[in-house]
Amino acid sequence: MLACLGLIFMTQWLLLVAQMCIDWQCTDLEMPEPPIRNLTLNPWKMELSWISSTNFTEYKCSVAADNEKAIIKAVDMTCIFDGNLMFPLHNGANFSVTAVNINSTYSSICTCIPRGIKGSAIENFSCVIYDVSLMNCTWQAGRNAPGDTQYFLYWKNSRDDYETECELYIKDENGRHVGCRFQNVMIKYKTAYFMVNGSSNVSQIRFYDKYIELYTIEKLMPPSNVTVNCDKKQNDCIIQWQRPQISHLHKDRCFKYEVKITYKGNSAEEVVHTFTKEIERSHILQSYSMGKKYLVKIRAAGLDCSVNNAWGEWSAAVEFGNEDVFSSSIWILSVVAVAIFLVFFFTVLFCKRTHYWKTAFPPVPKPKNPFSGQHDINPELMECKMQSITSENEQILVAELVK
Repeated sequence: MLACLGLIFMTQWLLLVAQMCIDWQCTDLEMPEPPIRNLTLNPWKMELSWISSTNFTEYKCSVAADNEKAIIKAVDMTCIFDGNLMFPLHNGANFSVTAVNINSTYSSICTCIPRGIKGSAIENFSCVIYDVSLMNCTWQAGRNAPGDTQYFLYWKNSRDDYETECELYIKDENGRHVGCRFQNVMIKYKTAYFMVNGSSNVSQIRFYDKYIELYTIEKLMPPSNVTVNCDKKQNDCIIQWQRPQISHLHKDRCFKYEVKITYKGNSAEEVVHTFTKEIERSHILQSYSMGKKYLVKIRAAGLDCSVNNAWGEWSAAVEFGNEDVFSSSIWILSVVAVAIFLVFFFTVLFCKRTHYWKTAFPPVPKPKNPFSGQHDINPELMECKMQSITSENEQILVAELVK
């Protein structure tokens, strides 16, 4: 079973290498018995190996690609270009081995030439890691790629891993692969390798490869557990938080934080205070106004460690502080008073215009004159006659009304 799996991976590797380089041209092929033979490159591991028929005291290897060059010493006739010495090969590269002896020096140089028409390889390749373990890679088709070109992405998380193909491609409207989604991605301390090759019935397609340190493309999560505790007597607030969650590191000293405090309720964000904290995960806000409400947000970035130094996502805004209750009550009462006045004013105006006012409030009638029906009586001709009647016990005055 293991032998079958090994054969499958070896066959896949040989196919990929065949698609990457059109030829492996070496300068010593015409020599009958060169001191260095079978110079071979494993592009997935950037490993150069050979066989030597002479006992040289020292071997040195070099690689030159994209205007970069690196030289290292060999160990057991093998050179491994690791870390910053791993260069992409899609633009071609020259590899050499120099053997040094007491009386002689010998060099063997081989060239890797990319296969396919120029401009057919993908362009604008980029990847981003988000939500701790998810990764998206995207690219654009080569400007000279035929219309039927299809692309395939392979990658290795580290030198010791097997290369694997993308399992969930992102496709455009024509069904062409333009990206890939990855799940359960673990960030390791070693450099990951990505290679995108293509196929077409019209012409050969050039491959594209890139080395990426995964922590440099991680979009940091926001800090967690942001809390604010205020003390009215001390007139200060303590802001505390926890570092963002990442998969490969558990050290608090590897982060710096940006804290932003704004007033709540403003349409345009008015920044009250902003500051940066290194390593520390708390801050004391002193002499803040007790009669206002605030919002605080925090984001993180890497500091010195293997953490992306670009600012990550902002945390959700946390509210703290108290609005002035007295001023709020005055404002509410003022609004209510103005509303009542306007309702009364427009009601009166409406009633007067539609004559509902007379119906609702009819005029008060005048009092009736008791003499209005006696037109034949002339008050000026009326006389009052009084007669005095005397009786034995009392005197009675009698008034007579005559005309």
